[in-house]
Amino acid sequence: METGLLIVIALSALLEIRAELVGSRRQIYLFKPLTTALILGLALLQPWHTPTEYVWAIVAGLLFSLLGDVMLMLPGDRFVVGLAAFLLAHVCYIVAFALRAPWGLNALPLLGCVALLAFAYLYVARRAGPMRGPVAVYALVIIAMLYGAWACWYALGGKQPLLAVLGACLFVASDLTLAINRFVRPVRAARLGVMATYYAAQCLIALSA
Repeated sequence: METGLLIVIALSALLEIRAELVGSRRQIYLFKPLTTALILGLALLQPWHTPTEYVWAIVAGLLFSLLGDVMLMLPGDRFVVGLAAFLLAHVCYIVAFALRAPWGLNALPLLGCVALLAFAYLYVARRAGPMRGPVAVYALVIIAMLYGAWACWYALGGKQPLLAVLGACLFVASDLTLAINRFVRPVRAARLGVMATYYAAQCLIALSA
C-alpha cells in the first residue's frame, strides 16, 4: 500500500508542478492541496513503530502545511498568512523531534545550522523590507527544526531519523530558494525547484513516522 500511495503522491506532485509551470489555476487548486493531503495519509498509514506523540506532532505539522498551501495558492498576496502556517508546521516538527529524543550539543551540525542561519539573515532577511522581522523569525524556526532532526539522528541512529534529517534538509533548501527568489533575485526554475524539494521533504518527514 505504501508503494502505491507514494506513486500516487508522485503523480499528483508532478501534475501540480506542471500546473504551476503552465499557469493553470484550476489544476493548482486541485493538485496542490491534494498532494499534501495524500502525504498526510502516508503519515497516518505508517506502521507506528515510533511513539504515538511523535506521529501526531508530524500529522499536526502536515495539517498546518496544508493550510499554508491553500493560503499561498489563493488569489491575492496571502504570503504572511502562509508563512505563519508553515512556521507553525515547523514548530510541530520541532516538538516531534524533541519528544522523540533529547537534543545534545553536537558541534558539527550546530555550527552548520548557525552558519546557515547567518546566511539566511544576512543574504535574505535583510533584503526583505517590511518582512525582515517575520522572515528572520521563520529562518530561526526552520533551522531549529533542522537541528532537531539532526539531534534525533545522532541520538537514535536508524532509518526513520535519517529520513527526517533528509526531509528537513530538503525543506530548508525549498524555503531558501523561495525566499531568495522573492526577496533577493529571480532564481531559474524556482517553482520547479521549490515544489519538487517541498514535496520530497514532506514525504520523507511523513515516512519518518
